[in-house]
Amino acid sequence: MPKLQGFEFWSRTLRGARHVVAPMVDQSELAWRLLSRRHGAQLCYTPMLHAQVFVRDANYRKENLYCEVCPEDRPLIVQFCANDPEVFVQAALLAQDYCDAIDLNLGCPQMIAKRVLLAHEKLSVPVTCKIRVFPEIDKTVRYAQMLEKAGCQLLTVHGRTKEQKGPLSGAASWEHIKAVRKAVAIPVFANGNIQCLQDVERCLRDTGVQGVMSAEGNLHNPALFEGRSPAVWELAEEYLDIVREHPCPLSYVRAHLFKLWHHTLQVYQQLREELAKVKTLEGIAAVSQELKLRCQEEISRQEGAKPTGDLPFHWICQPYIRPGPREGSKERAGARSKRALEEEECGTEVLSKNKQKKQLRNPHKTFDPSLKPKYAKCDQCGNPKGNRCVFSLCRGCCKKRASKETADCPGHGLLFKTKLEKSLAWKEAQPELQEPQPAAPGTPGGFSEVMGSALA
Repeated sequence: MPKLQGFEFWSRTLRGARHVVAPMVDQSELAWRLLSRRHGAQLCYTPMLHAQVFVRDANYRKENLYCEVCPEDRPLIVQFCANDPEVFVQAALLAQDYCDAIDLNLGCPQMIAKRVLLAHEKLSVPVTCKIRVFPEIDKTVRYAQMLEKAGCQLLTVHGRTKEQKGPLSGAASWEHIKAVRKAVAIPVFANGNIQCLQDVERCLRDTGVQGVMSAEGNLHNPALFEGRSPAVWELAEEYLDIVREHPCPLSYVRAHLFKLWHHTLQVYQQLREELAKVKTLEGIAAVSQELKLRCQEEISRQEGAKPTGDLPFHWICQPYIRPGPREGSKERAGARSKRALEEEECGTEVLSKNKQKKQLRNPHKTFDPSLKPKYAKCDQCGNPKGNRCVFSLCRGCCKKRASKETADCPGHGLLFKTKLEKSLAWKEAQPELQEPQPAAPGTPGGFSEVMGSALA
């Protein structure tokens, strides 16, 4: 079958997909993709895969793609990150029979055009790209046009810059996405500011793109593309059932349950700690079931009462509104001030949540800097030196010096001098290995005399 391009590829191979689940590291695995497809997603991406590891490691290929596909999981796009064009093509060739297109994540901009062009020429499936915007709209447009010219058949534009991540994410710019859509002749997907179905419809209308991609919104509500906000336990139980059929690492499952139950876990903190500690799938299911029972008890108590507050029903799937940069910095400053007050009252340092978790795993662990062992430094490189090193160096520097000087360092187990002496002694004890000494001139048995006698 000939390789389709541009709008023909989008309309026929991708079936005109408008509702798209983003590539998410450790989060868009097969089980989650199937759950999302059941609730309105029309196209899914795999988690971002590392091209070099994919080429080198057969187990990585098996665990992340070959055993992570099924007929219900199509259309599917496999995403790679890669700096080397040749490595990217090698990885894509190994993956192309398991998907409908290969996507290149352009977080790393080296040799962009060459990577896309080489893949476009050698693969039997189309190449797509996902980019973030530049602060300047015109620079973003030129970037998109360059990718189109190199052979990109579909472009996803995340309307945030590379600096807009985590607490600094802020709002995505649909103006940038709209400008790109007008400037290229290939399908464009928009990514950013998608929390509900109304956002999807507004984005399609305001930007003119062919499809809308959701990441965090999908994680908090997999039924987003259906326009529903069901009870969390409904989707949590459905997801766990899929995981039993299509197993995945427990860390993925735990992360999904944390997202789905995010708002309820703010109310039931003890169950949050239990969810973090359980080590089996059934253990996670048991915590989810307990959360369900707590919510249902709360619902029965509130029957007939009018909802109050900003989040009256924490047990339904709903978006998490990330605080803006200023708001987030104020919260962090407030948390620091609160901790400082607690430390002043107690007279001791109050451990952070991360340190508390470490101490739960190891009760004898201490964070007092005065109790940490002191290491003497190597005279040459500053690394910890060996306590019994004859040169007062670390092992690496000691090895170089001992080899150069043919010396020993028992403290590091380096015996260059001893081994050389043993080798010489052994050679002396083996006469047949000694070099023959030339006969003195005129001595009987010399080579010239023997040859002369033979000739005479």
